[in-house]
Amino acid sequence: MDVPEDRRYTEDHEWALPEDGRVRVGITDYAQDALGDVVFVQLPDVGAQVEAGASLGEVESTKSVSDIYAPVSGVVVEVNPELADAPQRLNEDPYGEGWICLIEPGDPAGVDSLLDAAAYRQLTEA
Repeated sequence: MDVPEDRRYTEDHEWALPEDGRVRVGITDYAQDALGDVVFVQLPDVGAQVEAGASLGEVESTKSVSDIYAPVSGVVVEVNPELADAPQRLNEDPYGEGWICLIEPGDPAGVDSLLDAAAYRQLTEA
C-alpha cells in the first residue's frame, strides 16, 4: 500500500496535500483498494463551503457508495474535471491524476492536525 510522506491523512482515508496556500484533496490507495472499481464520483461544487469531517462528495464503486470527507474547513476553489468522464483515475492514480478537489482553507494550520504518513500506516495496519 502506497502512503506518500508529503501528505497528511484522515481516519476516513482522505489525503491532504498543502500547496501554495491551498489543500489538494483525494482518497488514499487504501480507500480505492477497499472500494474496488470506481464507476462514478460526485464532486463538490466550486465555491462550496466545506467543514472538516463533513461530506463533500461521494464515490460510487461496483461494491458500494462512500462519502468523501473534507480534511480541512474552507472553500472549494477547483475540482478535477477529468473524474466526470474517467472516475477510474481514483483507482489508477489516487495520489496524482485521481485528485478530487482543491480547498482554500479557512485556517491553513488545520492540515497540521491530520495524521502523518507513519500514523496513517499504523491506522491501516491495525
